[in-house]
Amino acid sequence: MRTRPLFTGTALVYLVLGWLLAVRHGYLMGDALSRVQAVQAVLFSRDPHLAAIGFVFTPLTALLELPLVALSPWLPALTRYGVAGVVVSALFMAGAVVQVHGIGVDRGAPRWLIVLVTAVFAVNPMILCYALTGMSEAPFVFCGCWAVRRLIRWVRTDDIHDLITAGAALGLGYLARYDAVVPIVVAAAFVALRSYLAARDRKRGDRVAAGVLDALLLIGPGALAVLTWFVTSWLLTGEGLAQFSSAYGNAAIIEQSGGAAQQGLAALGFSAAGLLILAPALPLIAPVALALGLRRRDIEVLVPTLIFGSVLAFQAYAYFRGATFPLLRFYIAGIPLVCVYTLQLAPPVGAPAARRPGRNARPRGAAVPRARAAAALGGALLVLSLPITALGLAEPTISVQQYALRSLFTGPGDTAPTVDTERRILASFRTERAIADYLDAQHLPDGSVLTDSVSGFGIVVASDHPEQFVIPSDEDFITVLSDPAAHGVRYILAVPPVGRGTADAVNRRYPTIYENGGEVAVLELEAPNDGQDQPNWRLYRVIPPRPSG
Repeated sequence: MRTRPLFTGTALVYLVLGWLLAVRHGYLMGDALSRVQAVQAVLFSRDPHLAAIGFVFTPLTALLELPLVALSPWLPALTRYGVAGVVVSALFMAGAVVQVHGIGVDRGAPRWLIVLVTAVFAVNPMILCYALTGMSEAPFVFCGCWAVRRLIRWVRTDDIHDLITAGAALGLGYLARYDAVVPIVVAAAFVALRSYLAARDRKRGDRVAAGVLDALLLIGPGALAVLTWFVTSWLLTGEGLAQFSSAYGNAAIIEQSGGAAQQGLAALGFSAAGLLILAPALPLIAPVALALGLRRRDIEVLVPTLIFGSVLAFQAYAYFRGATFPLLRFYIAGIPLVCVYTLQLAPPVGAPAARRPGRNARPRGAAVPRARAAAALGGALLVLSLPITALGLAEPTISVQQYALRSLFTGPGDTAPTVDTERRILASFRTERAIADYLDAQHLPDGSVLTDSVSGFGIVVASDHPEQFVIPSDEDFITVLSDPAAHGVRYILAVPPVGRGTADAVNRRYPTIYENGGEVAVLELEAPNDGQDQPNWRLYRVIPPRPSG
């Protein structure tokens, strides 16, 4: 199978399904829509500037959305329904499908096994979900698969091009999700050790130098990405790790939500259950793949173990410590891991093409048993795991972000106890779009509506006139917030000062504004929210300043 038709066909399917899911069914994920709003602020806010992209989310996805959001005046769905994010995630996940296919081709696996594993990966319900919703998991999975493929190639070819490309993939992975810092470090240690051991015919000092040099080549792009993003965030916001330390970061959100849902053994139980839902065949396939790798002296099997395994271990540890959330998407790396293991049940055959093989290149033997039975069993287990994953994603106690999708496949007579909640989840941001339409109909001048985008992003991104809003990324936001009337603000959008609302800048400046207008505004309208776990809104009209004299 040629990679270009594979990528084009997969991307087209993902794009069509993503459009239907967002625009027709209204299924939007808050993080993805918030990221689109930040990109919109870069281009179309009343104070457009690149720093408006924000520093809580990693920048890769948002930067790639910039040219798409630039087209939103002509295609409003790109922002109103977050379709700009859908395009990016669909293309990246299609790229991940190509990389999984390429891992099988590079290994010389049987064609039937390559096709089967590629297809199972592409249609896995969790992979589909994050190909269609604009989240950062798609670029993260792509970068992980790309890094694994190139690092496996380097193990055999010792080609510096493969090593540098693997490092670039991990660096981009960090710019997609912060989790990638762990595989960067783990991969560097693996590369240093492999290069040191492979140079047995050289002096000890030369072996150490070879290991360190190769590790630096791999870690360089990642270190540059980490340093650049840290310094940029620190210079512009005063916080180098806003994702963790800011009022909008993970720690603050956990505190606002009442603390971590689970810690200790209960958290480890959730992590194990989540991994079993996403990759049910992993406990059966992994030991066989590792045992065959040991028998064959095939260190290629260590690469996915270290790259994807370190991500999974980090997520489990973070949740164990109460530093993150009980979300299945944090364990999505288990899916490419089990797929690559399945491809590695077949022995390595032939040699991947190399631009410049190194002195430590290791040719593959051709007389290794094919292990057809193991490969066939692994492929069958992968196929059988798909319905288990689908059923797990429909379980609300563990799949809090995906289970509402079940209602897309049921009729109006569905009597499931969660059906009302599912429909409210699908209605998320419908109220925000209605408020945006109401404000647009007022034909307000720039800077007329004050809101904090921590909750108001769904309103701002749905508006045809985002310049009418004063939002935290505006350089004069604090000045306007301190005296809205004097700066021409006509309306203030308020949310209840509970949960995430405690971080809302409007509530922090005017603690009673949601209840009584905070002595600066009077109630214009109230909008109970149709969406699940979304705040009710109150629109206050600002009291005009008294004439002087």
